[in-house]
Amino acid sequence: MMFYFNESDIEKKLDELIASKFETEVTEFKEAKNSFSFDELGRYFSALSNEANLHNKECAWLVFGVEDKNHIIVGTSYRTNDKDLNSLKEEIAKQTTENLSFIEIYKCYRKDPEGKDKRILLFQIPAAPKGIPIAFKRMYYGRDGESLVGLGIEEIERIRAQSKSVDWSAKVIESATLDDLDPAAIKFARELYIKKNPRLENEVPSWDDITFLNKAKILINGKITNTAIILLGKPESEHYINPATSTITWILKDKDGIEKDYEHFTCPLLFSIDEVYKKVRNIKYRYIAEGTLFPDEVQQYDPYTIREALNNCIAHQDYTLGGKIILVEKEDGELIFSNSGDFIPSSVEDVIKSDAPENRYRNSFLANAMVNLNMIDTIGSGIKRLFNIQRNKFFPLPEYDLSDHKVKVTITGKVLDLNYARKLAVDKSLSLFEIMLLDKVQKHKKLSSEEYKLLKEKSLIEGKRSNYFISSTVAEKTNQKSDYMKLRGINDEYCKKISSYPTFIVGDFNMTPDDIAYAVMSEKFTDVNAVTDNDLQNTYHGYNPEGIKKNTHIDYCFVNNGIKHVSQKIIDDVVDGKFPSDHYGLYIKLEI
Repeated sequence: MMFYFNESDIEKKLDELIASKFETEVTEFKEAKNSFSFDELGRYFSALSNEANLHNKECAWLVFGVEDKNHIIVGTSYRTNDKDLNSLKEEIAKQTTENLSFIEIYKCYRKDPEGKDKRILLFQIPAAPKGIPIAFKRMYYGRDGESLVGLGIEEIERIRAQSKSVDWSAKVIESATLDDLDPAAIKFARELYIKKNPRLENEVPSWDDITFLNKAKILINGKITNTAIILLGKPESEHYINPATSTITWILKDKDGIEKDYEHFTCPLLFSIDEVYKKVRNIKYRYIAEGTLFPDEVQQYDPYTIREALNNCIAHQDYTLGGKIILVEKEDGELIFSNSGDFIPSSVEDVIKSDAPENRYRNSFLANAMVNLNMIDTIGSGIKRLFNIQRNKFFPLPEYDLSDHKVKVTITGKVLDLNYARKLAVDKSLSLFEIMLLDKVQKHKKLSSEEYKLLKEKSLIEGKRSNYFISSTVAEKTNQKSDYMKLRGINDEYCKKISSYPTFIVGDFNMTPDDIAYAVMSEKFTDVNAVTDNDLQNTYHGYNPEGIKKNTHIDYCFVNNGIKHVSQKIIDDVVDGKFPSDHYGLYIKLEI
């Protein structure tokens, strides 16, 4: 449904977009002070429309008259004639799939830094219709971060598949009967339904099985569905959903990743949840809290965490792919849950930031049935609650891997850095989302451009986009100031001063490319080794060149833009069969 903004609402929308501080896949800012290429406008229309579809947004925004990096008001004189401006709708429609065009083009006025009123244009772009990727002049476009790119084959097919998407969980199995369901599972389902709907406590017992299962939305007009087999089916009834499976596999691995035990659990999954839960060795974990001599004792894994993760796997599994739900338990304190199918929300980060539920589900019928049986909720709080449980125990936050068309969730049942976690958990100035991102920094996980900008803007991290680390502020709060100062390396003011001159710095730095000090140096200078094919690895041998680890790289040559690298090599000569140093010599030719 296309929707329009009135004058006051569009003013609020503009304020919201400008306040965001950075672009997203569904928002683009352009200065467009005097003009803007029609073809480029069309390409952005295609890209933003497709991204809005892929990110479950109703529309996207293209804003003219605002600088893209810092969102400074500059104003635009693009098509100042209203007739010319409105004709864009028809011009764009002639070049796009399904003759799609702007929902509306809005005009607003804002003051620039000098206090002058400036004209701003907001182009409201509709999301691509379900099943129909939008092309401009027969080419499909999308976004890669802030860059305009061709829409990938995978994304095109994801959009096209929407038109064919049917709720597999609601499919009726004509040949199945009530006899294919487990009577004990039906009885238990009644108990759960009453718990969910206590006002019906006296009424539910009077319903026959068909009536109850219809009202619980597990059957459709008395007919057996795929959902009914998954949740309540007898084990021997699983063949009805073939090639799909209704199976959860539990695997136990030791500290070296070697499989020690496993077990398969099939329908009815309403019972299997408890059986899988019993297999997990949820031992007590003890650690000393600050300010006490007595240890805190908690379960490695909160019962809610295990059940919620398993139920989410059941609800969101893509059963058409024929895969199993897998729970890997590691003896060193990790649970890894995985199910087949892409993650429906745009990202885990969006789930954490938003208080709204998803507006679509892969298995809507199954999800609704599980809600009715009090197995899950649809208010969007499940994932957020998992994060808060881990946060309050000072355990690492859940880690999501959404690659290879699977959802993999890792729950850690131990403290990685008690001091770090405790200080962040109790810091009320930090949101759950910010703590989530700092948790990723602690784990050396990659941040998106948007996440990096947010933490950088709030002075929570330092360093380059490619090599960042916690800021001095966070280090102070987490009692890591000494480590921070040690790793921060060369003083920023000194770097700024010397980087204004043609400078090269050569020597033994006693750091590796993974260290924080390296990130600090590479903010101001170029590592010669990093930009050439002839690398200078293994610069340190400790008089034992055969036994050292590979890539022991601690000697460097850093230059700034005033110096050109010509050539380089490692000097590994020996004198009388001996090395003159425990480091290899470096020969580097530079040109000023």
